[in-house]
Amino acid sequence: MKRAVAIVVVFAMVLSVLGLALALVLGGVLGSDGQSGRPQRDGPAPTTTPSGDATEPPDPALAGFYSQTLDWQPCESGPENECARLEVPLDYAAPDAETIEIAVLRVPAAEPEQRLGSLVVNPGGPGAPGTSYAAAGDGVFRAPLLARYDIVGFDPRGTGASAPVDCLSDEELTRFLAADPAPDEPAEVTALVEDLEDFFAGCAELSGDLAAHVSTVEAARDMDVLRAALGETGLTYLGASYGTKLGATYADLFPDRADRLVLDGAVDVSLTGRGLNLGQAAGFERALRAYVGDCVENTDDCFLGDTVQEGLDRITAFLDDVDEEPIPAGRRELTAGSAFYGLITPLYVSDYWFLLSQGLETAFEGDGTTLMLLADTYASRTPSGEYADNSAEAIYAINCLDDPSSTPVEDIPAQVPDFLEVSPTLGEVFAWSLVGCAGFQSAPDALDGPTGEEITAAGAEPILVVGTTRDPATPYEWAEALAAQLEPGVLLTRDGDGHTAYNSGNACIDTAIEDFLIDGTVPDDGTTC
Repeated sequence: MKRAVAIVVVFAMVLSVLGLALALVLGGVLGSDGQSGRPQRDGPAPTTTPSGDATEPPDPALAGFYSQTLDWQPCESGPENECARLEVPLDYAAPDAETIEIAVLRVPAAEPEQRLGSLVVNPGGPGAPGTSYAAAGDGVFRAPLLARYDIVGFDPRGTGASAPVDCLSDEELTRFLAADPAPDEPAEVTALVEDLEDFFAGCAELSGDLAAHVSTVEAARDMDVLRAALGETGLTYLGASYGTKLGATYADLFPDRADRLVLDGAVDVSLTGRGLNLGQAAGFERALRAYVGDCVENTDDCFLGDTVQEGLDRITAFLDDVDEEPIPAGRRELTAGSAFYGLITPLYVSDYWFLLSQGLETAFEGDGTTLMLLADTYASRTPSGEYADNSAEAIYAINCLDDPSSTPVEDIPAQVPDFLEVSPTLGEVFAWSLVGCAGFQSAPDALDGPTGEEITAAGAEPILVVGTTRDPATPYEWAEALAAQLEPGVLLTRDGDGHTAYNSGNACIDTAIEDFLIDGTVPDDGTTC
């Protein structure tokens, strides 16, 4: 049985760009109210020369990195996009030693005469490549931001094309993600620990020193070097999901450089791993109940049953059946792990609940193809069996470097009741995710940065923290907590379903975020849309 499933879910707080991936699978395009879509650019893309104030380093030893300029070149993702490489130290404690390069992609502002500057974006993960996020800008961001800002995405260190960490072969990774997320036999528990030990041994063997230098603190430091290279005296930033942790960390490290920051789908950075797991268990249960309730209330003859509880029981029975005997999924088999991924993936975007219905209906009849497609989308696995990026590996390396704590397997059964209380359907899976970093080998010397309750961003400009009331991956309570924890935090609430709020069909939310980024208009703390 494979526990990797639960660990990735709990740690991922998955990419807000997931909805776009699902849309592309269907051949469609995300959009909320007709304002998505890239405006036509009028004139050549602007260039910037970093000013002396922008390039002043926090440490004289970093002066060479802060004074660099970006050599923008056309990139393969599209003729309007520009790509560059940013050089940063592998270890900020030894800036004169080894360096790595960070991949950067810019979508120049469509209205250069109205351009405000650079909007740095991050889609979450951790492990999601930000260059892909920016390149898909006309499906993720709305016209007002595309017109006024260069949309700049970067692959955080250890991810995408930025010195990617490697831990397993593609074939090994597919097996790692495929099996049961909740072992229930002694042999399976033993295999759980062995698989995690093999995974982290692979990271150390294939990635070397890099595996010890892909933390959130180091990525935040890279982001300040990027700010300087972009010629910006202050960072303007929109981070989704895990990107909110990255943004909050940046604001705490560099409060004088934090300009207009939007943290959408916020993570409560003060929580322990257990608290994060419990929160997501409750969040996914809430989303699953909303999905089943929608089927029961809005379908003449819901295939799941006549009540929400009947629907949840039917799904639970199906997962138990697949655990006992996988079902065909094309040339592969849908296992318990793959079924779990296929189940939770459409819960991120309520517009795609119909995909979950299609997947479950066909799976109930013995065909797991659709659920497998959804699971593969989650893990960035292509039909050829390769992976479009290394997000499924980077997520472990980054999260376990940030917090290497792990609950011993013998203590997990005692945790299960608490998880089942908040999530009767999926609680056991999330309880087992507490073993996430078992076998982790890379111990940082000193990350020299804030962690947990230390993150307050004191002295920064107002930070807009956005939460969605029925967000499965980053529960609304986390946004409330982060907004309270950050001294300049301002809470903006979207009443709705799905992961993250911006460009999700709520004009009130979209306008508030765009007014903040474009005009600097700060909404009243506690505004609800």
